[in-house]
Amino acid sequence: MNFTRWSARLPGTQRRAAAARAEHPVTTTDRRSEGPGSGSGPGSVPAARVEQLTDEPPPVPAVDELPAREVLDRVPALVALVHGTDHRLAYVNDAYTAAFGVRPIGEPAAEALPELRELGLMPLLDQAQRSGKPRTLKSRKAPDGRSYTFTCTPVPENHGEGAVLVFATDVTDHAEAAERLRASERRQRETAVTLQRSLLPQELEEPDDLRIAATYHPGGTEAAVGGDWYDVITLGGGRTALVIGDVMGRGVRAAAVMGQLRTAVRAYARLDLPPHEILQLLDGLAMEIDANQIATCVYAIHDPNEGRLVYASAGHLPILVRDESGTVLRADEPTGPPLGTGGWMHASGSIPLGPGSTAVLYTDGLVERRNEDLDEGIAALERALAGATGTPQVVCDRLVRSAGVTADHDDDVAVLVLQHPARTGPDSELFRNAALELLGGVEAAPRARAFASGVLTSWRFPAELHDLGVLATSELVANSLQHGIPPMRLRLRRTDRRLIIEVTDGDDHLPRRRRAEPADESGRGIAIVATIATSWGSRRTPGGGKAVWCEFVLPKPSD
Repeated sequence: MNFTRWSARLPGTQRRAAAARAEHPVTTTDRRSEGPGSGSGPGSVPAARVEQLTDEPPPVPAVDELPAREVLDRVPALVALVHGTDHRLAYVNDAYTAAFGVRPIGEPAAEALPELRELGLMPLLDQAQRSGKPRTLKSRKAPDGRSYTFTCTPVPENHGEGAVLVFATDVTDHAEAAERLRASERRQRETAVTLQRSLLPQELEEPDDLRIAATYHPGGTEAAVGGDWYDVITLGGGRTALVIGDVMGRGVRAAAVMGQLRTAVRAYARLDLPPHEILQLLDGLAMEIDANQIATCVYAIHDPNEGRLVYASAGHLPILVRDESGTVLRADEPTGPPLGTGGWMHASGSIPLGPGSTAVLYTDGLVERRNEDLDEGIAALERALAGATGTPQVVCDRLVRSAGVTADHDDDVAVLVLQHPARTGPDSELFRNAALELLGGVEAAPRARAFASGVLTSWRFPAELHDLGVLATSELVANSLQHGIPPMRLRLRRTDRRLIIEVTDGDDHLPRRRRAEPADESGRGIAIVATIATSWGSRRTPGGGKAVWCEFVLPKPSD
């Protein structure tokens, strides 16, 4: 193999030689001055004199004159030369031999160079030979344990069978650094995802009147989880708060802010305030946590007695509700700016959620795509919801699949699905309501006791629970008659798990439990209710006034 012939074809060789000739042209006069008689004649300068007066560098030998084998033998990279259709081995340099051992010259590469076969380079040799263009295989780990980048460069020959020069650069340090970086990113992402999941509810609370499912999908493969969250909070008295939100930004910081907001929501929910007042409190807190961090959020309350979902939105996507007939409604208004912007008075709205309805709360990762308008994504979700039936978990999974959410999705996705089941048959007997308008002053108290006694008897409660319910009703009604103003109303409700007694009136002063002194003639009513009931509470009602309630957990059938 003539190494001198193909070495001149190496990239850059001809270009550098031409540049050298252009920089130092040799003229006819120069050649004459170098001849034997160049020193004679008028004005002529001896050749030795010319050499002394010039500053030109010594001539550089042409690449064609370099001994190619000696050069390649000294190259630290791995070099091999194969030729012919079966890629017979023509040459390997010392670096290649040191890495993989002595290789038999003249044998086909598949047998002579088994390491290339294991790395899948045989097709690359064919491609380079057929196309006449170099082919590269980046960062492959060889049998010697080191990583190389292989370049196969075609070298045309006069006899028609093209040769291929295999050049392997050791990139082990780069490969190991890249792997360490990937491992670090994996650990960071695992940490962020673990933090994110630990801040989400481990188990959803299960309200009596709703069936709920939720899912969370972290986005992407890098350490860049977002601040999506959801929560379900039972408020007592049969009411349930539902929350979903999204902290702008990604990573551990967003997840940490999300955790603080979620904790604050649960604390504020215990105040049993209207949704817009909850968002007002969250808005101020978000500014205190991080003035540069904003978040969107929807806070909604479901009251089974009203058959509606009352909500407030801080820049979040609209709630979707599919009614019993399959029609999908969108809760677009009212919507305020995101949390953390300040200076905005949020307002509450409502959307029907009667028996047989399904509602969906979600974050933008479910509907937002880079090449689509956001409204198109929401419309697609509406169509998917219209055809999604089954349990909340089934609906949740179908919506995620219809949106094309996969493991490498580029954004976090949180979805909360709730259903208000339509009770029929024997199940309907476990969910009952009864109400009485409290009219006529002091005589309303005995009338309320008689009403409660009759209702609890018809609901076939055991005697002990019947008596406790009548006593709680008497104390709540007496408290309302003494401290409240009309209109007054008594409401009894039973579910498959509890008995709820609630009294509403027109005064917005909330009662509190206090210790009554022996000489006090009042102040014992709420204390008695708190002692005999499983739980009790009070809240202000949207139209003015208050509601005071208590509940008793029903014994299980096996008890």
